[in-house]
Amino acid sequence: MTQLGGAVVETLAALGFTSDEAQLYRTLVGLGSSGLEELARRCQLTPIAAGRIAVALEQRGLVAQSAAVTDRWVAAPPGVALRALVNERRHELDQAELTAAQLSEAHRTDAHEVHDLMEVVVGASAVGQRFLQLQLGAVSEVATFVTDQPAAVTSVDNEAEDVATARGVHYRIVLERNVLETEAQENLVDVLRRDQEIRVVERVPTKLIIADSRTAMLPLDRDADEPAALVIHAGGVVQSLMALFESVWRDAWPLVLATPDADTFVEDQPGPDALDLQVLALLIAGASDVRVAKQLDVGLRTVQRRVRSLMDVTKATTRIQLGWAACERGWVTRS
Repeated sequence: MTQLGGAVVETLAALGFTSDEAQLYRTLVGLGSSGLEELARRCQLTPIAAGRIAVALEQRGLVAQSAAVTDRWVAAPPGVALRALVNERRHELDQAELTAAQLSEAHRTDAHEVHDLMEVVVGASAVGQRFLQLQLGAVSEVATFVTDQPAAVTSVDNEAEDVATARGVHYRIVLERNVLETEAQENLVDVLRRDQEIRVVERVPTKLIIADSRTAMLPLDRDADEPAALVIHAGGVVQSLMALFESVWRDAWPLVLATPDADTFVEDQPGPDALDLQVLALLIAGASDVRVAKQLDVGLRTVQRRVRSLMDVTKATTRIQLGWAACERGWVTRS
């Protein structure tokens, strides 16, 4: 199957097609018309299975038996047939969203007891699932503190972050400085390339994730045998945690959101290029030369050469002087 054909099959699966139904419909669209034996051969199905699928698609208005030639099938125009399915699925999603809003409102209205406002989640699987659900359910923003010891979901396994970011959810992430030195954060530059805001502090007060300033999750006893977390829906408590996040965020060092591709330094340019800014940001955040090289996927000598060149440009004789000069010139800032 071609790459395009595979993509079409995956898309049709989102409209409720089975993989065999999607493949048969895609094949029939390409052929214009076909007999069942030819369809079965191309789709690697038995003629009986192909016939059963064709009848099922016919009932949904997607294919029809040819009126001109006996025992041949034709595909309904995709622009018409699929648009109807898309509209139907869109209506179902609208109804599901409305139902979710109504249930959420009912939950808030009926939440008289403390256990309705705070929920204890126990076990790595349950904690990880709720962590992903908070991100997938976020509408506008996710704010989170990250340590170098993930209890349930690592940065590599956090696929929900990619999905939420693709939907336009804004991420603000505060990392502990030690995270820069861990192998688990080898993908940090990929995170930066998703236009997420990342800042670094020496230590964060606690692991924490807050979705849309409405729901928060933080760990319970970190020394327990298995992970446990507290999910908080109480507005006042969540707002207090949000204030804590804003306080730490304000004092943290930001990482530069550049994505350099070149390994060149222009001697006579007025300031650093994109790669220099990332090197400076990571160094000021506390990363070692070795970790900076790994994060940016460049050689250690490249990092050291860049630093030396910046020191020459600023007339700095030490790295402390370089950091001071970089701040004075506005190359790195907190805002």
